[in-house]
Order: sequence, then structure tokens, then C-alpha cells
Amino acid sequence: MVCGAMRGLWVIKVFVLYWFMLMVSVGGIGANWGTQTSHPLPSDTVVQLLKDDGFQKLKLFDAEEETMNALRKTGIEVMVGIPNDMLQILATSTRAAQAWVSQNVSNHFNDGVNIRYVAVGNEPFLRTYNGSFLQNTLPAMQNIQGALAQAGLSSRVKVTVPLNADVYQSSSGRPSDGDFRADIRDLMLSIIKFQSDNGSPFTVNIYPFISLYNDPNFPVDYAFFDGTSSPVVDGSITYTNVFDANHDTLIWALRKNGFGNLPIIVGEIGWPTDGDMNANLQFAQKFNQGFITHISTGQGTPMRPGPIDAYLFSLIDEDEKSIQPGNFERHWGIYTFDGLPKYQMNLGVTNGGLVRARNVKYLDKKWCVFRPTASLADANVAPSVSYACANADCTSLGYKTSCGGLDARGNISYAFNSYYQKNDQDDVACGFNNLATITDKDPTTSTCRFEIMIETDSGSSWRTDSIQSRFALVFHLLYLYCLFLTMF
Repeated sequence: MVCGAMRGLWVIKVFVLYWFMLMVSVGGIGANWGTQTSHPLPSDTVVQLLKDDGFQKLKLFDAEEETMNALRKTGIEVMVGIPNDMLQILATSTRAAQAWVSQNVSNHFNDGVNIRYVAVGNEPFLRTYNGSFLQNTLPAMQNIQGALAQAGLSSRVKVTVPLNADVYQSSSGRPSDGDFRADIRDLMLSIIKFQSDNGSPFTVNIYPFISLYNDPNFPVDYAFFDGTSSPVVDGSITYTNVFDANHDTLIWALRKNGFGNLPIIVGEIGWPTDGDMNANLQFAQKFNQGFITHISTGQGTPMRPGPIDAYLFSLIDEDEKSIQPGNFERHWGIYTFDGLPKYQMNLGVTNGGLVRARNVKYLDKKWCVFRPTASLADANVAPSVSYACANADCTSLGYKTSCGGLDARGNISYAFNSYYQKNDQDDVACGFNNLATITDKDPTTSTCRFEIMIETDSGSSWRTDSIQSRFALVFHLLYLYCLFLTMF
């Protein structure tokens, strides 16, 4: 009888493992939804946009209450995120992990949000972080896994960590020479073993645009999917695009270390539309449509045939993202901040292309511009423009950007208007030492859009500006810290 029970349990475990492997191997296109924006669309509006476009998967960078409520009973598969700044407390306190899971997973899961993954941190091993998160990432993953198990959700919700593709590399440029970065190799293998043991996927962010951005000699056509004059030959395999080569470098790294069958999710992939000479509408449409077409066949890559699970980065532009990596950071969206499609694209799941967001309410049709009678030689011009750009968004101004063709007066007007709109068209925000004036004549050109911001108080109960975002994070950390103290 005992042997029969053991045999029955073994069959159940095999079935559950098979079911999960089938679940994570199903390909398709999802979207990343970031909220580092001064004027966010209401969550209900964004969720409706996702449904209208046919997106069935969504990756978030937090678990904000309004967002999660809007996702209830939609069926959309959700990956919720934990910010890097929370890794330390979650790594050192099982109670903090349990509290986070209870508040951000269990509650929403029980309310009908289809949460499938928890992303513990976001690209925590970037070299620019100088090792800040090396010690905390795996323990945080383990504690969140334990909390999910305690909540009875570990078979339904899986733990992962989105990693930049720089965690692996190839000394020769050929995928077959791929292995994990030497300085984090042992840690990577520990994380991968944890994921393998718990049936969790490896999540990687792959950006061919960055290859082009970082290397002016990078062959442009190799970034896309139409073939290339500079293929990479690796034994019997010829790679004609950088995505396949990068993806298979990871496959080789996993295979060499005994984890060749670990499921993989492409957590972020996309192309920006502004802020750099190679960030434009034409390239973005070409790349994103090419990628969707490339994976829609289900053939996968040479070293990993089959469907690819991927999330486009990103859904909507974010005007408050850090521009330390480059001005393009605020322009990854396939939609503008107000839910307008930047270009048309066939996602393969609806009869039409991308649709615009519904019922978006704008501020008045007025703009702040450089006063026609003001002089370019005025000593206040330079500091006024610098102030406006530092406190708003001038990343569309620059060499071969969408507004790069403006003259000097146009550049000043763009900066003034950006600040004015970000401050909800407050008359005081269009002063600039009497250099500016308000007009009802749209200064928009054929390539450069002078924005009118959207209302944020008529359907959205929150605003994700930089100060409030930091406050919310500090408040949440203090809450977890207080919870941690109760253990003693």
C-alpha cells in the first residue's frame, strides 16, 4: 500500500511538472507596463488598451493597488515586480517576505488577478550597480519562494529575476562559446539551480538597440530580422540577427553548466523611438514587427526550437525615467504617454493593428512658447532653458531626434512648453523671466510634437511623479522595517 501511494504521488508530481513546463513553454507576446511618468493614464484605461490590442500577458515593475485592481478577472497573465531597493529587507526577513506576498500576491490572486510570476528585482547585476545587490538577490528569491509556499501559491506563482543579457558573454562572439560572466558565475549557477529546483524560468532582457548604440561599427542590418551582410557563423549554424545569437549564447551557457532545459522568458525586448539618431519610428516599427513575425512561427532559435515567451518593452513612454543610460530611455513605448499608437503593428492576435486609448481627457489646447518679441541674446535664456529641461523632458531635442530640426527659437519653445505642460498648464509655469507667453496656436511640426498633457485627477487616484514615487517607496520600506522589528 505504501509503495502504491508513493507511486501515485510520483505520477502526480510528474504530471504537475509536465503541466508547468507546458505552461511556461507557451510562446506569445506580452507587454511591459512601467509607471515612471508625470501624467499616467488611468489604470482601467491601460488595461482596456491591453485587451483591445489582444495582449494576454503583462509584466509590471511593482504591484500598485490601482493597477492590480484594474486587472481583476481580465484573464491577463501578470508578472509583478519587486524593486531592487526592497531586496535587502526581503533577503534578511522571512516575515517581510511573507507580508509582501500577502499584500501584493495573495490578496490580488484571491480577487481574481491572474498572477503567474514574481520578478524579484530588476537587472540587479548590472555593472553600473557596483555589486550593490549581489548578496541579497538570491536570499530574497528564496524568502519570496518560501512565502509563496506558505501561502499555498508556489505551484501557481513562480519566482524569477529579470536579468540583463550582460550576465553572460562569449569571448569569440560565437554563441557556442557562451558562459556566464566570470565575476558572478558562481552566484548565477546558484540562482539557476534554485530556479531549476522550483520549476521557475530564467528571465532575460535582450536589447539589440543597445548593441548599436554602444558600438558605432555594429552592423545595422544585423540588429533586425531581414538578413544581414555580416552573419555570425558558428559551426553549422549561421546567425543572421543578433537576437538569435544572443539568445543562443544564453542557451549554451545554461547547457554547459547542466541546465540546458531550463525554461526561458524574454522579459524585455524592443526599440526606442526618440532621443538618439538610431531611435526613430521607422527602426522601432521594423524591429518590433520583425521580432513578432520572427517568433510567430514558433520555430524559436537554432539552439532552442519552439515557442518563445516574450514581453515587448514597453507599452507606454515614461517621461520620468532616468536618462543616465541615454536620452532614449524615455521613448521605448509603442504608445505615446497619452495612449496614441506611434506606428501600426500586427501583433497576430487581433484583426486590426494597435488601437488608441479610449476616453483620454486632455488639458486645454494651449502651449507655452518663447515670446516672439524676446531676444535670443537675453542673458536669462540659457538658464531658463536649462531649468525647464532639468525639471521636464527635453530628450526629443538633439541630433537626428524628432525635434532636432527646430531652430533656436523652436528649441526654447519646446523646453518651455514641456515644463508648462508637466506643471498642468499653470500660468506661473510659463513665466521664465518674461521670456515666455501662452498661445492657442499649435507649434507642432511635421516631425516634432508639442505635447498637451492629459488630466490626471479624473480617473486616476494616484500620480507617479518622482517625489511621490520615492515617498511611497520609503513608506513601504519603513512598514517592512517596522514589521521586521516585531520579530524581536
